[in-house]
Amino acid sequence: MTFDTEQVIRLARETFDIEAAAVLGLKTRVNGSFARAVRRMLEVRGRVVVMGMGKSGHVGRKIAATLASTGTAAMFVHPAEARHGDLGMIKAIDLVLAISYSGESEELISILPVLKRLGVPLVAITGGLQSTLAQHADETLDCGVEKEACPLNLAPTASTTAQLALGDALAVALLDARGFRAEDFARSHPGGALGRKLLTHVSDVMRTGDAVPRVGLHTTFSDLMREMSAKGLGASAVVDGEDRVLGIFTDGDLRRLIEKGADLRTAAVRDVMHPAPRTIRGDALAVDAVELMEQHRITSVLVVDAQGRLCGALNSNDLMRAKVI
Repeated sequence: MTFDTEQVIRLARETFDIEAAAVLGLKTRVNGSFARAVRRMLEVRGRVVVMGMGKSGHVGRKIAATLASTGTAAMFVHPAEARHGDLGMIKAIDLVLAISYSGESEELISILPVLKRLGVPLVAITGGLQSTLAQHADETLDCGVEKEACPLNLAPTASTTAQLALGDALAVALLDARGFRAEDFARSHPGGALGRKLLTHVSDVMRTGDAVPRVGLHTTFSDLMREMSAKGLGASAVVDGEDRVLGIFTDGDLRRLIEKGADLRTAAVRDVMHPAPRTIRGDALAVDAVELMEQHRITSVLVVDAQGRLCGALNSNDLMRAKVI
């Protein structure tokens, strides 16, 4: 066995060229059949059941996952398992999206008559336009490629890339037709970064109760420092007798007072607080709190209710722990 660096690089580049050409070649074949397939999938009352054997099956699993995460109820059923009982998972209200490059996969072909008897609509992704699968399909999407990227022209490479691209095109067309929004995507991805940004509210991450530093207008400066040190927010709310927010004092305010040489021994909170601070509601998105902090270059924000009463607080560290930033 020899290792030729130049040959490796050349083959990699040829692979990209061949697979890019395979995908671009699909553009001219997206026609009325594609639009009708999308309409059928859009109108299905059940689920889109994706099926495929071998490499087409692996592609099918990914397509099913993409459809499901973008608003189309979908699942993958293995054709071989379907022959041995899993066919019962498919109902007349479903639609089957069958993937086979040759269109002659034995496991898939053997269950087509049963699908027809059930009255299940069939959309095929195949390179064999005269194949058995294509003849049984209600709509056929052509994923044919001129050649595989494999130097032997045997291993499914460009053809599976074309299948995957067609699946993505179906998913994109469907999500647009459904009016699928970023918020909808977040609901199906609650553990992801987008989910955290669009589903996490201020009330989910804010500090509450005794964890929120607060003092009155006439609190001494030394007591203010003790409150801030004990709570570790880097700031303290200044409230009236009914907990309405009057102001805020932060670590940054302390540094600025020291730089000015202010005499803090006799100072009261009312003399040093920052009046009318930036606040946010608990039902706001946490990402809105991030935007507020960035816009005004602050690291802490107070949370208030509709009457302006203090109900919580948070800082940038709280948002980082929640992975909102």
